[in-house]
Amino acid sequence: MFDARIRPLIDPILNAQGRSLAGWGITANAVTLAGLALGLIAAAMIALGAPGWALVPLLVSRLADGLDGAVARATQTSDFGGYLDITSDFLFYGAVALAFVWLDPAANAAAGAFLLCSFYFNGASFLGFAILAEKHEMRTDVRGVKSLYFTGGLLEGFETIAFFVILCLAPAWFAPLAWGFGALCFVTGVSRILLARQVFGERRK
Repeated sequence: MFDARIRPLIDPILNAQGRSLAGWGITANAVTLAGLALGLIAAAMIALGAPGWALVPLLVSRLADGLDGAVARATQTSDFGGYLDITSDFLFYGAVALAFVWLDPAANAAAGAFLLCSFYFNGASFLGFAILAEKHEMRTDVRGVKSLYFTGGLLEGFETIAFFVILCLAPAWFAPLAWGFGALCFVTGVSRILLARQVFGERRK
């Protein structure tokens, strides 16, 4: 919901840092994989009972998630880079949700399963729309220059990271927060399906 509003503010900073990293010979894919590794470390820390400390690698991993695209723009973008980026993002999201289930299975299992189901559905609606958008040669840079077509929604990257930060600060509230956030993920997915019906319902190619 806020991603499009935030991009104009953060992109100049990220692009400058991306040019610096590119000048040091660091590739965009290396930044993506470093961000994924930090995200998985954060998930492991949550599962092991240190969600507060997990905020450090979690936030640095999301910084890397913003920098990989900036490095790519400073060097050369690639379809594989976009593919690796979105795949790493979904693995990170699922790992954090799973980590809170491991942290307290008795209290968090049902809510965690619901949250993961909502991520699965929301991700499918997002990627399916991107495939059709590519087929019809649709383009947008509202959320920055991307390898995939990014549709807006009630919940996007900013809201998901804010949600994870709140969970790390208040892990005892995981269950009610996960039920609520998962429900909003389903709303986002359904709204994207309705948008796809409107945009692609009569299109042929």
